[in-house]
Amino acid sequence: MGEVEVVVSEYAGFCWGVKRALELTLQAAREAPTPVNTLGPLIHNLGVIEQLKSRGVGVIADPREATGGTIILRSHGVPKEVREHLAAAALTVVDATCPFVAAAQEKVQALQEAGYLVVILGERDHPEVLGLRSYAGPDSLVVESAADVPEDFRATRVGVVVQTTQSQERLSELVAALAPRVRELLVHNTICSATELRQRAAATLAANVDVVVVVGGKESGNTRRLAELCATIQPRTYHVEKVSEVQQEWLRGARRVGITAGASTPPEQVQAVKAHLRELDP
Repeated sequence: MGEVEVVVSEYAGFCWGVKRALELTLQAAREAPTPVNTLGPLIHNLGVIEQLKSRGVGVIADPREATGGTIILRSHGVPKEVREHLAAAALTVVDATCPFVAAAQEKVQALQEAGYLVVILGERDHPEVLGLRSYAGPDSLVVESAADVPEDFRATRVGVVVQTTQSQERLSELVAALAPRVRELLVHNTICSATELRQRAAATLAANVDVVVVVGGKESGNTRRLAELCATIQPRTYHVEKVSEVQQEWLRGARRVGITAGASTPPEQVQAVKAHLRELDP
């Protein structure tokens, strides 16, 4: 690829919580009672789901589909009622919930029990947020940004919890919007450290390259946020799920190309994109 340099972000790809979930699942595939299924995709990465399928790990959408064998709770966590249903069923349950997500669920439950109105910052339909909301009580509010806080919102005691892959910027904006409207505001910053590291490193990378390629699942919230963040700094940012999506024309006039990847992106996918970029002749 001539003089074009390809650089990978200092923090990119699998985080500790995803590695742990994958290890637990592969161990279950080897040792646990069959059939072995994950409840929903283990992580938001199609390549990994295919790899698990080849090891005999299936995916089911509803816990009632599991009549025996082993069920794996995915890294995003599950709603409280699903956990209760599984505890009563004759199944082997492997809990691969990311510990950061589990901690956020505990914070939500504690706020709700202490009488706070819970506000969750996150994507409404994301499995992690659906899980958090199940601990938050019927009065809880899910907002995707500060702009989603209703005009007439007023409350005495509000507790904030954040989807673990959100950005610090969105949290700051939400806190600024809520503070004048409530008497007491308790904020649990449940953004995980891996997310922060990836976002900071990606921002630094984007400021120092001509093109950014973000590698990861299109369903992955943390990968989408990396792409959004990079695009605000380097408009020539492209989000790809597979190496085949990379287009030669993206590199026109570029001297330096940066790669970052979401927390659910395996290292081999990052390396494949890096190798492909090096092969392309701009």
